[in-house]
Amino acid sequence: MNNPFADEQRRKLHAITRRHFFGKSAWGIGGLALASLLNENLFAAPKSDLLNFNPLAIKPPHFAPKAKRVIYMFMEGAPSQLDLFDYKPKLVKLNMQPCPEEMIKGERFAFIQGVPKILGTPHTFTRHGQCGMELSELLPHLSTVADDITLVRSMVTDAFNHAPAQILVNTGSTQIGRP
Repeated sequence: MNNPFADEQRRKLHAITRRHFFGKSAWGIGGLALASLLNENLFAAPKSDLLNFNPLAIKPPHFAPKAKRVIYMFMEGAPSQLDLFDYKPKLVKLNMQPCPEEMIKGERFAFIQGVPKILGTPHTFTRHGQCGMELSELLPHLSTVADDITLVRSMVTDAFNHAPAQILVNTGSTQIGRP
């Protein structure tokens, strides 16, 4: 009687024998050998680097940096980015309407009961500078330097409560205790 399980086990064992290992890795080992024959220093660090090797040393960048300064603003307790930097016209259009079912289906919210409502910003956004950066009326002085700053709007999270989201933005994890 044929046992399909035993046949599968035998096939797996056959695939990891010494002979099969060398047969399958010959091309990779041969490629490394050929590369080292063509350039003997291919995998070696320069001799001066070996004497002063420090894995924690600052390495030169891949390209010359252009930024002179970086100001990271983490404004706990400040108005929302949706009221300052991130204009969402669709949210303003849907302001105070019930949240669509497809957005909340299967989600459990700790502090929301019933059907949540969409909240758009009450503030006016206008375009500033040659770049056309949209900024809130709450930032009149920042709007004067719109062409001199970079605004990063690519951060995304699934953390919908403030505390886990704050921990995430500063540590990369929603769990407390990360550096």
